[in-house]
Amino acid sequence: MRAIVTGQIGVEKKPYLNAVERLARDEGERLAVFHLGDMMYAEAPDVRPGRILDLSLSRLATLRRAAFRDVIAATSPASAHRHVVVNTHATFRWRHGLFSAFDFDLMQRFEPDMFICLVDNVEMVHQRLHAEHVIDATLKDCMVWREEEILATELLADALGGRNRFYILSRGRAAETIDTCVRLVTRPDMRKVYPSFPMSHVVDLPDVLDEIDRFRAAIAKHFIAFDPGDVDEKLLLDRALAAARAGEDFIEVTSHGFGRSGTAPPMRLAVREVLDIAGDIDGQIYMRDFKLIDQSDMIVSLIPELPGGVPGLSSGVERELQHAFEHTKEVYVVWKPRKPPSPFITETATKIFRSVDEALAWFESKGMFASTNLFGR
Repeated sequence: MRAIVTGQIGVEKKPYLNAVERLARDEGERLAVFHLGDMMYAEAPDVRPGRILDLSLSRLATLRRAAFRDVIAATSPASAHRHVVVNTHATFRWRHGLFSAFDFDLMQRFEPDMFICLVDNVEMVHQRLHAEHVIDATLKDCMVWREEEILATELLADALGGRNRFYILSRGRAAETIDTCVRLVTRPDMRKVYPSFPMSHVVDLPDVLDEIDRFRAAIAKHFIAFDPGDVDEKLLLDRALAAARAGEDFIEVTSHGFGRSGTAPPMRLAVREVLDIAGDIDGQIYMRDFKLIDQSDMIVSLIPELPGGVPGLSSGVERELQHAFEHTKEVYVVWKPRKPPSPFITETATKIFRSVDEALAWFESKGMFASTNLFGR
């Protein structure tokens, strides 16, 4: 499998993909990662670290083409690599404005099998971007750049005949999504699942949150899971709204830098700057979650029982189930409340279960699990 992995600066793709490479090799897969940016710096020893994007567009293109030709040469059919991942970008939003970060003719020669756009929480992207570069970029700028990167990667995939091989992958707060990336590249035949569950209105219910976390872990163990909870900007917005109502000007957010020792200090964000991207957060959640469903084979939705016997069926979960049904996905529902589900659930669900264990047993009986349980998780 030959994969192109894109993502805006600040997603920190390099250490993430290095971890993907290590895990794949630990599991006996011949996977190699090529970091196009590092290869471009190797072609230009006169360029200071972190300054390559300040070069003229013409020299930048020359370096990129030389590096990508090296990738093509190193990954010929005669090479020892069974799986190849190229870490690159689809676009750059820099001092030159917005510009393309790929060469279509060389992409054609490389013949990629899939395209993955890696995303992360906007506050993390913003923090890393400013830690590594001297640039004046707001949270809004980072949100816009992410949309551009997703769209450009998807258009590139479409142009190269990979319409059904484009994926958005959220790297999340922990290393579990590394398993997802390895499976996506090395085991693309595995079932792809969108786990659906209530989020914002259960944040103050620890028992329900624990139940949801166990459900998410169970789905991630047996499938390629595209989990909407791996990007949690709605919680960031909720905190900013609460701070605004309390008359506070700043909020502190815990950092989750990848692969770094120790505990990073919390970020201090201006409430006004977070509120300025409220529309972007809601709009991108709406767009991204539907795309995650589109790139999945099936949706599995957990409907917990809330205090008072109320079904934990949020408007978001209802829309996700309807979207999956209308796009001919398999729709599975784990219905926990004692109150029976409405016809809007029963008439659109492929099958309804009373527990997660019941659902997993049925999936296994139908041969939906991979022949081997990867990574033992």
